[in-house]
Amino acid sequence: MKYSKLFIVIAGLVFFLAACGGEDSGSDGDSADGEESFDIGFAIKTQDSPYFVSLVEKVEEYGEERGWNVDVLDAGNDTTVEQDNINTFVSQGKDLIFVDAIDPSSVVPAINAAADAGVPVINLDSGVDEDANDVTTVYSDNEQNGRLVGLEYGEEMGDEEIIAILLSGARGNVAGLERRTGLFAGIIESRTDFSEDEAWEAANKFESDLSSSGRATNEDAGLTVVGQGWGNWTEEAGLSASEDLITANANLTTALGENEQMLFGAMTALDNAGISDVDLVSAADGAQEAMDLIRDGEYFATGLNSPTLVAETGYEVAEEILVNGADPESFEDITLTEPAAITSENVDEYFDLGF
Repeated sequence: MKYSKLFIVIAGLVFFLAACGGEDSGSDGDSADGEESFDIGFAIKTQDSPYFVSLVEKVEEYGEERGWNVDVLDAGNDTTVEQDNINTFVSQGKDLIFVDAIDPSSVVPAINAAADAGVPVINLDSGVDEDANDVTTVYSDNEQNGRLVGLEYGEEMGDEEIIAILLSGARGNVAGLERRTGLFAGIIESRTDFSEDEAWEAANKFESDLSSSGRATNEDAGLTVVGQGWGNWTEEAGLSASEDLITANANLTTALGENEQMLFGAMTALDNAGISDVDLVSAADGAQEAMDLIRDGEYFATGLNSPTLVAETGYEVAEEILVNGADPESFEDITLTEPAAITSENVDEYFDLGF
């Protein structure tokens, strides 16, 4: 009987110590503060511009705040590497994958393979084709950002004719198309009696003309784009793409861009050509460097495409799925952040959301 009681005491003590030890060390899947942890992969298209660098930093930062493990793989703008990166995350058993896609079509098989394996995919920053089995695409409202900037610029120009070059990112890129069409719509709407719907219709025709002939004019709005260059979203390529356009069109009033980095290249090209008084107008992104130029009157306006807001919203969706058990198929195809035109009037309001 004594031995039985002693055994019970010893067994209880062992159980108590084991339980205490489990609480101190944490269990698999738990973060340091006791909340459940998850393994996240982020397949980023490139880190060759400040926007993408900041987006990666924010994804890592917000993951760390939650105690989640985040691994990043950079495709270096190679679609084959991008597919391999997504497949690697699936084979590693990630709980969820963020993707910033290079091309809307080539990424689809990898996204669908991840979904088939039970790994939800949330697109950040770049849209993908409709047949992708993703959760949602989180990005800024490219169309309305472009439109709001276009409205501001059209009003600023009054009755003066706008003669512009356009710097675009990459052929077939959904965000780029939305941004430039938004710029056209806003300018047309502000300088005509068109309703917003009518302005969008006119902007789509303007885009079609530009695509087919390399230039376009809307006589009602006094808007002409004399040439389109492809700057691959970077300052260096923007410089190269704008040089010939600027040389061939000395009477420019405006350089339009789908992002700021390409227009920074155009700034250099204009300086090299000795041309001044050309307005710089971009549909995105909201870099602090651009906002400094806006404040100083050297850059007219840009749209709010904040990596902070995109990453933040992406994690809100991820938490709904991983923490609250939401069905990945229950989300809208597109999740947009709030649009805004950043001008000298409101630049200080948005500066901290820049990168």
